[in-house]
Amino acid sequence: MKPRVNDKNGKPETSRTTVRIMAILLALFVILASLPFLVPHTGLLSLFCLVPLLCMEYIGTENGVRRMWLWHYSAFVLWNAATTFWVCNATVGGGLFAIFANALQMSLIFGIFRWSRRVLKGILPYIFLAFLWIAWEYWYLTSAQISWPWLVLGNSFARTTSLIQWYEFTGVLGGSLWIWTCNLGLFGLMMWVATGKIRTSGRVALISLPLMYILLLVVPPVCSILRYKARDIEPDSTLDVIVLQPNIDPYHKFEALTQSQQNAILLKEFDSALSGNVYDSTGMVLALAPETFTGGVINGKIEETSITWRQFKAYLEDKPGMNLLFGASTYDYTFSKQAPSYNARKCRDGSWVESHNSAIIMDRSGETEIYHKSKLVVGVEMMPYPAFFSKIDNMLGGVIGRCVGQDEVSLLDCVRRDSLGQVTERVPIGCAICYESVYPEHCIEYVRKGARLLTVITNDAWWGNTPGYRQHLSYSALRAIETGRYIVRSANTGISAIINPRGDILEETGWWKPAHIVSEAGLEDNETFFVTYGDITGRICSLMAIMIMMSVAVRAFVARRQEKQA
Repeated sequence: MKPRVNDKNGKPETSRTTVRIMAILLALFVILASLPFLVPHTGLLSLFCLVPLLCMEYIGTENGVRRMWLWHYSAFVLWNAATTFWVCNATVGGGLFAIFANALQMSLIFGIFRWSRRVLKGILPYIFLAFLWIAWEYWYLTSAQISWPWLVLGNSFARTTSLIQWYEFTGVLGGSLWIWTCNLGLFGLMMWVATGKIRTSGRVALISLPLMYILLLVVPPVCSILRYKARDIEPDSTLDVIVLQPNIDPYHKFEALTQSQQNAILLKEFDSALSGNVYDSTGMVLALAPETFTGGVINGKIEETSITWRQFKAYLEDKPGMNLLFGASTYDYTFSKQAPSYNARKCRDGSWVESHNSAIIMDRSGETEIYHKSKLVVGVEMMPYPAFFSKIDNMLGGVIGRCVGQDEVSLLDCVRRDSLGQVTERVPIGCAICYESVYPEHCIEYVRKGARLLTVITNDAWWGNTPGYRQHLSYSALRAIETGRYIVRSANTGISAIINPRGDILEETGWWKPAHIVSEAGLEDNETFFVTYGDITGRICSLMAIMIMMSVAVRAFVARRQEKQA
């Protein structure tokens, strides 16, 4: 389909038919790519979602469509908007930035692919595109200071976990690789037919190529289903857990309720959880409360500064085996002439304050352990490249979040004590705070350090009743498969849940209502392949992308030099 009309410069004009076809393909891509993130059990659509995008690019190139970057950038903007629009409920500016900036990076990847097609022929530029995309996702998940990895392609199967049990070996980027391979396989077959090459192919190719594609589609999910049915999820031992969902509106909690009133709501739900169950004072129980449940906690002076800590300690006095893990906004104050870090803010009394999004665990003894969230939300909690942005933020009056995270993860201990207060049993727990549960290699660090159980504390109410909180829950199921650990999740307004190592949600609460779960969670000691060796898929794809990129750069340089000499 080549246009026959030329513009005033002698270049072919794009026909209306071409534009219509490209618009239809753009819309089809957005629909197919968005549904797996919005509708449960539609993950298989992602195995075909990129084909319309590749066809749109091919048709546009063949028909001389100008400004092709507008087409693929528009496609990525619409995909981001359709799936993550809910971020705007919490922050309009942050939501729009996430949509347009994330789409811009996707479009940049696609632009590099189009550039590579000038010097690479056949299937090689498409292979380069797949490697480059996954390398970008890997960078997002591990190293980038400004990252929004919500739409990593492998996340498409977060609500179709029976098909991706092999994530325990590859992690979520194994899913991204499968998606790219299937899409490229189908696109290749379509081009094979459309260009007429099928007519000159031998009998072996006519049989083997479609058969290889079918095997690529069928083998991974079949193996996964068999693994799902055969997988031994009987835990080594169990821990009694109580998941608390107080359901406090975060937009009004500071104006409508005092901290003591919020504590009373949580403890009332705690009482309700215990009232229908026999409490074994000789056993060990972990109670879980959501992220940032309380504030104003000064590290090193928690007993003096936190009314929540004092009320919780009083509540636990007659519950010797009970451990309570809850979220808190905590602070460190320093008196010095110079700021202790770029993230510190100056107080009126001359001191410097550094803030943290923290998880605190305590029992009736009053002994307390604290973990500070490491993976922080850009803009809201974290100031990227603080040496540069701190100056801008100071000029703007301090509008960027400046939470300080730990350099590496640490564990929290759930304990049981004897009558003398001595610890007789200890269960190490990894606690991912909200956004941290999106990062696979961050979560496996808990297991590498000895965590037998993973917990997630979060507050998803900022997004309202949108797909956001459901997507966030489903990503915890992926972390359960990758780490081989049970996950206990407490969300302020829902969905709180218990998830087993197969990614099955065993119990869950409703949305926007006070609730609790009283159950058992398995404790595991074994490590999955992914925990032991990390994200091999991401590392290999990154290496291949770099090698091909270097090859493209060298070829482009040589070709340009030859043109000048000619």
